Amino acid sequence: MRVSVAMATYNGAKYLRRQLDSILDNLSGEDEIVISDDGSTDETLEILAQYQEKDNRIRLLEGPHKGVISNFEYAIEACEGDYIFLADQDDVWAPDKVEKVLEAFSKKEIYLVIHDAKVVGEDLGDTIMDSFFAYRGSKPGVAANLVKNRYMGCCMAFKKELVPLVVPIPKDIPMHDQWIGMVSDRIFGKSCFLSEKLLLYRRHENAVSDFEHNSVGVMIKNRWMIYHHLKNRIREIRKERKL
Repeated sequence: MRVSVAMATYNGAKYLRRQLDSILDNLSGEDEIVISDDGSTDETLEILAQYQEKDNRIRLLEGPHKGVISNFEYAIEACEGDYIFLADQDDVWAPDKVEKVLEAFSKKEIYLVIHDAKVVGEDLGDTIMDSFFAYRGSKPGVAANLVKNRYMGCCMAFKKELVPLVVPIPKDIPMHDQWIGMVSDRIFGKSCFLSEKLLLYRRHENAVSDFEHNSVGVMIKNRWMIYHHLKNRIREIRKERKL
C-alpha cells in the first residue's frame, strides 16, 4: 500500500514550509508528494527545490498554467499511489491524518473519504470555526452535494481506481472537489464523512474562500453544469464498461 499526496502550488511561500513538514511527518518511506506548480513568482519554487533535494519522496512538476482545477488534475494524474490525498499549500495536517483516513478505508468498501477540519486564522492560533462539517451541514450523497457542496478537497482522499473516472475534470465547473466527490458517490455509492478533525484549515486574505456566496444566477448555472457533466460522464463510463 502506497500513499500519494497531490498538491497544487502557486505563490504559497509564506505558508508552504509548515504544510510540507506536516505532510512529510505523516508519510512512510514508500509514499510520495506530487507537487504541480502553476507558475509561482515568489519563493515557492526555491522552497520546493530545497525540500526535494533533501527528500526523495517529493516530485515537483511544472503545472499546465491553466488555473487551480487543471493544476490539481495534473498532479492527480501523476500520482502512483493506491490512495491519493489532496493537499492545499497553506493548511496544516494533523500528525495522524493519514493513519486515520486509511483506517476508515479499511473498515468498509468505500472509494472516497473526507474528514472534518478546524478553521483557523492566519497564524493558526485563532479558531474561526471548530468544525467545518457543522458549518456546512456535511453529509454524503449526490443530491445533497449538488444543492450545496460539502466536499472540501484539502480534506479528501480517494482510491486510485477513481482517477480514470474523474479525469478529465470539466473546465467549466466551479471546483474539482465537488466533481470528484459526486462522481465517486454516483458510481460507488456514498462516501465516508469522517468526523475527526484532521486538518487546520487556514483562512487568510489570499485564500480561495468557501464562505463567499455567489448570486442565485451563478449558483443555478454552476449546479446545472455539474449535473450536465455528471450525467454525461456516467453515460460514458457505462458505455465503456458495457453496463
